[in-house]
Amino acid sequence: MNEKEAQELLEQRLARLRSQSYAELVQQIGDVSSFEATGPTGASYQIEIQFIWDDQQDGNIRVMGAIDDGGIRAFMPLSLSFIMSPAGKFIDE
Repeated sequence: MNEKEAQELLEQRLARLRSQSYAELVQQIGDVSSFEATGPTGASYQIEIQFIWDDQQDGNIRVMGAIDDGGIRAFMPLSLSFIMSPAGKFIDE
């Protein structure tokens, strides 16, 4: 897996989600979305995004993304996440 390419694809997807409001993210709590993406090199990747309460309901939301190429990295995908507070602020950044 081209880790640089995979990380860029995952960062792009998470950047779109970071632009959403807290209320929009709340509507996705419990959702898991999986889809395929193709990198500039033509490599195919599987991306999974999850939306969960970080510590308690109606508190911070954690959005987690993972990406792999379907090979052995499927057992240890590259992952990135962010946390948004109810005030719409990003935590630990």
